[in-house]
Amino acid sequence: MTVVTSEQPRHIILTENLTKIYAAGRIQVVAVRGVSLAVEPGEFVAIVGPSGSGKSTLFYLLGGLTRATEGRVVIDGVDFAALKDHERTKLRKHRIGFVFQKFNLLPTLSAMGNIEIAYTVSGRASGPNGVPMDRQYLDHLSEMLAIKGRLEHRPAELSGGEQQRVAIARALITRPAIVLADEPTGNLDTKSSDAVLHMLLRSNRELGQTTLMITHNPEAAAIAGRILHMRDGQIVHEAAGSSPAALRPAVSAAPS
Repeated sequence: MTVVTSEQPRHIILTENLTKIYAAGRIQVVAVRGVSLAVEPGEFVAIVGPSGSGKSTLFYLLGGLTRATEGRVVIDGVDFAALKDHERTKLRKHRIGFVFQKFNLLPTLSAMGNIEIAYTVSGRASGPNGVPMDRQYLDHLSEMLAIKGRLEHRPAELSGGEQQRVAIARALITRPAIVLADEPTGNLDTKSSDAVLHMLLRSNRELGQTTLMITHNPEAAAIAGRILHMRDGQIVHEAAGSSPAALRPAVSAAPS
């Protein structure tokens, strides 16, 4: 990583005047309008809003999956806009874990295979300084997520809730500093949704990840320590959730 900003790690996520404009012919659609926010290490933050509010676009901007039209995103002291494509990809692999609404599990692989391939793609196991996947840590994740007896099953053999918990394990296996979850309960029934939310909260507390969850569901958002309400591409209101605003983890999210 070659470009580091002057921000200290007090803010693990920082945006300044973040704007994203999509062009459709002669029409310009402003999806995100001048959003400025700061998230401290260990926080659990929910961004809630109706469809079309800009929350998913903000998710992609924070994850470095799309470039901002204006403004900047600083992740753990590194400005995404100042990075080359390969540097941005490396930062995502090493510092951010993604959980998506549609699970995105590879259907031909077992749950274990999906977790292992995520670790391989991260690049942590390759090169002269490569580190094999920590099987003891995987056992801990599997027990925490209640999937230990399901790892040899393929996605089609798992319930929706189990698939999402596998997706969470896949996101956590690299010990990311940040977990970004986009509508993680969107395809689940109430019981499975409650289980997944509990697991996200538990991983935030026990493993030390900073968690930012995008949702349209105010009840899901309520588990966070801080709730940001979006409308028309802007954060229009901030409220406290039910969790502590900033958690002080006993376990480091990233290896030293």
